[in-house]
Amino acid sequence: MRISLKWLRELVDVAISPEELAETLTMAGFEVEEIEDRRPWANGVVLGKIIACEQHPNADKLRVCQVDVGSSEALNIVCGAPNARAEIYVPVAVVGTYLSTIDLKIKPAKLRGVPSEGMICSLAELGLSKESAGIHIFELENPELGSDIRPLLGLDDVILDLTATANRADALSMVGVAREVAALTGASLRIPAANGVAIEGKESPGLAVEISEPQGCPIYIGTAIEGVKIAASPAWLQQRLQAAGVRPINNVVDVTNYILLEWGQPLHAFDRDRLQSFTGTQDINIGVRFASSGESFKTLDGQNRNLQAQNLLITASDKPVALAGVMGGEDTEVHEGTQNLVLEAAIFDQATIRRSARAQGLRSEASIRYERGVNQAALTTACNRAVALILELAGGTATVQKTSRSGEDLSFSRSLELRLDRVNLVLGQLKRGETGGSKYLEPEEVKNILTALGCEVVPTEKERVWNVTVPPYRYRDLEREIDLIEEAARLHGYDNFCDTLPSKTEPGYLSPEYAAIRNVRSAFRAAGLTELMHYSLVKTEGDNQVVLANPLFVEYSALRTEMLSGLIDAFQYNLEQGNGALNGFEVGRIFWKDGDAMKEADAVAGIIGGDPTVWKWQQGGRDQPLTWFEAKGILESAFQELGLSVEYQSDSSNTRLHPGRTAALSLNGKHLGVFGQLHPQLQQEKDLPEQVYVFQLDLAVLLGELGRSNNLTRKFAGYSSFPASDRDIAFFAPVEVPVVEMQSAMKKAAGSLLDSVELFDEYRGDNVPAGQRSLAFRLVYRAGDRTLSETDVEPAQQKVRDVLVEKFGVSLRS
Repeated sequence: MRISLKWLRELVDVAISPEELAETLTMAGFEVEEIEDRRPWANGVVLGKIIACEQHPNADKLRVCQVDVGSSEALNIVCGAPNARAEIYVPVAVVGTYLSTIDLKIKPAKLRGVPSEGMICSLAELGLSKESAGIHIFELENPELGSDIRPLLGLDDVILDLTATANRADALSMVGVAREVAALTGASLRIPAANGVAIEGKESPGLAVEISEPQGCPIYIGTAIEGVKIAASPAWLQQRLQAAGVRPINNVVDVTNYILLEWGQPLHAFDRDRLQSFTGTQDINIGVRFASSGESFKTLDGQNRNLQAQNLLITASDKPVALAGVMGGEDTEVHEGTQNLVLEAAIFDQATIRRSARAQGLRSEASIRYERGVNQAALTTACNRAVALILELAGGTATVQKTSRSGEDLSFSRSLELRLDRVNLVLGQLKRGETGGSKYLEPEEVKNILTALGCEVVPTEKERVWNVTVPPYRYRDLEREIDLIEEAARLHGYDNFCDTLPSKTEPGYLSPEYAAIRNVRSAFRAAGLTELMHYSLVKTEGDNQVVLANPLFVEYSALRTEMLSGLIDAFQYNLEQGNGALNGFEVGRIFWKDGDAMKEADAVAGIIGGDPTVWKWQQGGRDQPLTWFEAKGILESAFQELGLSVEYQSDSSNTRLHPGRTAALSLNGKHLGVFGQLHPQLQQEKDLPEQVYVFQLDLAVLLGELGRSNNLTRKFAGYSSFPASDRDIAFFAPVEVPVVEMQSAMKKAAGSLLDSVELFDEYRGDNVPAGQRSLAFRLVYRAGDRTLSETDVEPAQQKVRDVLVEKFGVSLRS
């Protein structure tokens, strides 16, 4: 928020320099990002009067002016402004003046042969606007020629650009900042008076206020004002708005903006006659409700808004006339011909306004304040002050004022218990230096700080314990004892406390879960895959997607339910850009809807394809596509690095993958994910190489297995110094029986002597029964304490034969 120091000094006696004030506010938690000192902009510019204006003898667009600046002789100034004429009061930069905003020092000069002894200035040359059509003309009574023009233009001011934290809604107002400055500096405070406004009740036209959403709008005040005259605001009001970065519009709208800046209370003025025309009735019934499906209306910025269910509306006879707490409607705005008003002053729920503004992608000065929370206790004060200013500047009469309140207890007072011992325990010792005194904050110091903030401090029956009553304007952010302790530290000065290191320190470390994720990433990188990263946002395509309420683009309107689509698109894009095949993996999060519930999970996905060989001259320059087993080997190498034993089962449920070259992966009986080749149809649609393989794994299952005690630390297993004894077994087996199931059964049957089982031959064709295939396995037996004999091996081998015949119905060949 831009703070005018001139305006601030009307509210609080600030005796320190702007730089000191900025440092004080920054140290108290209100960062001052910029100090805009306007005083040098027009240093040396004085008020003058053009007493004569003639055409330049040698230039059509120049005029020669005689300007009285209060000195003994009039100045001869050549001016090119089209609005220069006699008998007007203007700002004059005399010889020697430096205009810092345009980097120009005024010197005596000759323009087309005519001497010029100064410059008549426009607002742009004085830094008050970007462009000006001509010189600035003052409308003054009894002016003093030769006087400094800075007080007339508001240039005798310094602007502090202040940033308040999200919990300090009170700092988004001049009154709130003045209270803070008074507490920090001990200066006296002068809050603007808001006397009660006389309401001259009339029966016609009627005004009623009904709130159908009391949780979204607990208080609404509507005031009818008749007979106003819309005109430009007085100079003082325009200057204060401009200093705050607000464009003046007219006296009524400017008053609402002025109260917004002064009290932090947003207001809105409706044209009552337009309300009546819009609703088709003389009696105006103001309501507050949420929008219905299909409703729309045009806001003040000229945009036609399609309303959503979370938009809170102000209605007149149930027709939307404003987006509550955000922006008014164009159809009922105040304009030059407005004569009658309905002034709105209301309190809206923070979360409701935040959702409503986000749903429309619209944030305003009003919504920013409502989102943080305005001072509910000052609503009536701000409303009455606004009505009084409108009657003063625009004339008219306040005829009707109606208020609607929810049935909730709207008490804005809170009492907290504060323990002085807790204050000192949290804040620690002070840097007292040579002044002596206690090492900790004294009770009187804490009490003075809280009293300066507007709190009421009362001792309790407990020793060194107070009961602190929070002021209404700090009701929203002073909720606990620790908040009061923070205020004591903030106002006393964080830099006045000793720097204390913790008594015990521990080295930093990674959490087990994050360390495991690092290991997963490292394993896939070691397998030759590049780590990728994609947006979690995708197009809206499926029924179970989580759809965003307010997407930035159509392409980013929902959250992804799987990760393979992004990897396939990245693979295709790299091929099209001539970068070759992209073999990569990604660790990310997926989202989906399960009924009305929204769920999310972490996953690991990857894509493998293209020719991995470097020296393609060995194949005559032709690409050698990966086989399914080569791609599986890359995945297996990552699992081996992680110390995991993953099982593969045939699977054809995923329609985007090849039905005969897809496997469901499991880990210790838990479903891990899927691995397979892209379906040929999808491969042709994307114009991808002949064989591309993808996988997607459940990261939670991976981490769960890695977190087991036997996987946390790699253990060394000693090698047997005794020779192994190997046996081969061959048989005909049904095609539908997976090899992995047979291997698992053989390991279980053979017992601890079996060291490994490896498939070394598969044959289908002549001399093999229909529907079967010939398989040959090599079983290696080994013991760590002896050389195995035939009597050791043969019983185990026989158990293997038996289980194969009984469980899988194989026909043994050996």
